[in-house]
Amino acid sequence: MASDVCPVWRYALLETHDTIADRRHIGDAGTSSNGYSSVNGCHENATFMPEENGYPVDAIRMVGLRKRPDEPLGLTVREDENSYLVIARIMAGGTIDRQGLLHVGDAICEVNGVKVTSLQALHKEVEKCRDSVTLKVIPALHDLPSSNQVTSSLHPDSTKTVCYMRALYSYDPAEDTLLPTCPSQSPQDIGLKFEKGDVLQIVDQSDPNWWQAQLVGSVNKRTGLIPSQELEERRKAFVRQEHDYVHKIGICGTRISKRKKKLMFSTKKSTDYDQAELILYEEVARMPPFMRKTLVLIGSHGVGRRTIKNQVIASDPSKFGTTLPHTSRPMRELEEDGKAYHFTTREAMEADIRQHRYLEYGELNGNLYGTKLDSILSIIRSGKMCVLDCSPASLKYLRNSSEMLPYVIFLAAPGMDQIKSLYNIGSSMGSSSRNLTFDRNSSMRYSSRRARTLESLASLYEEDDFKRTMEESAKLQRAYDKYFDLIIVNNDLNETFQEIMDAIDRLETEPQWVPVTWVY
Repeated sequence: MASDVCPVWRYALLETHDTIADRRHIGDAGTSSNGYSSVNGCHENATFMPEENGYPVDAIRMVGLRKRPDEPLGLTVREDENSYLVIARIMAGGTIDRQGLLHVGDAICEVNGVKVTSLQALHKEVEKCRDSVTLKVIPALHDLPSSNQVTSSLHPDSTKTVCYMRALYSYDPAEDTLLPTCPSQSPQDIGLKFEKGDVLQIVDQSDPNWWQAQLVGSVNKRTGLIPSQELEERRKAFVRQEHDYVHKIGICGTRISKRKKKLMFSTKKSTDYDQAELILYEEVARMPPFMRKTLVLIGSHGVGRRTIKNQVIASDPSKFGTTLPHTSRPMRELEEDGKAYHFTTREAMEADIRQHRYLEYGELNGNLYGTKLDSILSIIRSGKMCVLDCSPASLKYLRNSSEMLPYVIFLAAPGMDQIKSLYNIGSSMGSSSRNLTFDRNSSMRYSSRRARTLESLASLYEEDDFKRTMEESAKLQRAYDKYFDLIIVNNDLNETFQEIMDAIDRLETEPQWVPVTWVY
């Protein structure tokens, strides 16, 4: 049959076919004969197809959705530059996500036969629907980022997996002006509220600014939007701690809010910025019950940290142990090596410090003191839990070490009266930090003006110590709370001790959320 066709007609037929194919797939610069622009590249063959209400027939789909009354569809819609109502995101676990009939980039034209041309009109018609809704949509033809994309450190090569994050700050969508809500939606409808320390299951990270998440342990398993790490980093200004007027000391060690002074990032202060460590989410994994290897007590001076540490070790010496510090101080008379200190030379300590063999170290009266890492590991390898009362600056190393696996407890300063009680207990044990003393039972106490003056000065010094303890406690909590597993206000030493022991017992009986760096 082909040989009977004139070569001229054959050439004309093939040329016409190629021309139609080019226009059908390439389109006329994204614009139809009626002037409609394409939505994400859809209906680009509009020139050659019949139309319905200005849209090409082959680019239109009718989608029927079933829903429960008063249940949201589970999507957000934006109005693009061509006035199309385009699906911006589909909420994981929602009505549309479960049925899988709509996709990001689809444009909604009608709702139950009613044409919608604005976001207000769209939501007005959707609100009228009870058990079902029928949408006329123009599909998106271009490949868009698929929803439900999640990346995890445990599965770096997978783009769709389970990822859990511990929130290191609190978030209330009602206070977020950037949340992408539609006119008829409230921030609470689309956003997910969480508190610091909550564990979030991240179900979608395809949007660089807004993640979709569920609150682990929540009854309704609702999916909502939360700020991504990148978005929250961009809008949180770097604030030096000495310029941080948001958190100040209030009554009984609580923190009150005042106006914040912001200091924006500059390259010259990049070192300061790095030290700020703006970590907003920490990826975690759920582990079966297991005992941690170290118990770390953190708190300000005078809060009772050393007393609690001794109580814990004395409660079960076969289960708990601690390290002896190393020092370059010369051994005194009646001292023995390995009793209160491990004695060594300054040269040996400095060599070990350069080799990063100390968790922490310092100098006092010309002598070096420090806690050696090997001494901690020795306690751990003996099968005991090593109890430490180290500087909070050591927490980052401990947290990132798979050998230490710390359980960190912050002992927060109580009210003024309780701190006085702790101070008196310390004084009775011979650990008072003040040299200004007097005989309170002296017969000259009330008859001597000098004695009354000394007593007043001592009270002022003590009260100044108490205030300093409360201020330091709040400062430590503000700077290092991302490392704390438990915060206890030390109102009573015995109650605090029992609370710590109960927490340790729970480690052996309850699953734990731990940093993914511990999982290997």
